[in-house]
Amino acid sequence: MKKLALMMIAVVSLLAAGMQVSAGGRADAGSYTIEVTGSTSVAPLMETLADTYTEKNPHTAINVSGTGSGDGITGAHERSAELGMSSRNLRASEQGFGLDVLTIAVDAIAVVVHPENPVSNLSIDEIRRIYTGEITSWSEVGGNNNAISVVSREPGSGTRGAFEGIIEFVDGLVPGAIEFDGTGGVRAAVAGNEHAVGYISLGSMSPEVTAVTVNGVEASSEHVIDGSYEIARPFLILYREDEIHQETQKFLDWIMSEEGQSIVSENYVPVNR
Repeated sequence: MKKLALMMIAVVSLLAAGMQVSAGGRADAGSYTIEVTGSTSVAPLMETLADTYTEKNPHTAINVSGTGSGDGITGAHERSAELGMSSRNLRASEQGFGLDVLTIAVDAIAVVVHPENPVSNLSIDEIRRIYTGEITSWSEVGGNNNAISVVSREPGSGTRGAFEGIIEFVDGLVPGAIEFDGTGGVRAAVAGNEHAVGYISLGSMSPEVTAVTVNGVEASSEHVIDGSYEIARPFLILYREDEIHQETQKFLDWIMSEEGQSIVSENYVPVNR
């Protein structure tokens, strides 16, 4: 009986050691998972950063879910995700959430058309008038005599919020505009329609669409830095500093390091140069 009792004590001790709970409230078996949700524009950059970081830090897993800036802000506020992603600044109603805000990059919003569209430049005023319905034909901006198919992001999108704020949509979006939940939907819609116009993150550009110059200025990191390209917005990470796990803080510190910002600079404008 004594031998059996000693064996039971040993088993209980091993189980207790294996179920030690980390500061983040999760079972700690030498690894930690960071949950990140929010902007579909920030998500591709975050996925690249996460992949690079976890290769060098295999004890950390990072789950990235692109569901929209509103979800990222809400997720960080309601603690359903440790980190939220947003491609727009917080609204007045959201600033009271008490969230910490980290700017990890600055991104240009590219105005895109089909590669067969002869229009290669639009002014800020022309973009505004297209998106509010004052300009309805490509012939009014130097193109063919075809009706413009306006493609936009969904209400609540960080990209849409930033785009409308910069372009200054006084009268609101033109009725009948096609709206998509996500950058991929906008890009695909423009790629499949010679008469469409849309807007996407510069970091999400692909050969299936063409970015027009805006006021004669190409959408590029260099032109965002020098201020000549006007349609740009920050990429934000939202969290609660007093509740963040130490492994998550290490990840954020790495993003802002020379190595992390070097990855940012491949497609976006780094904030630590």
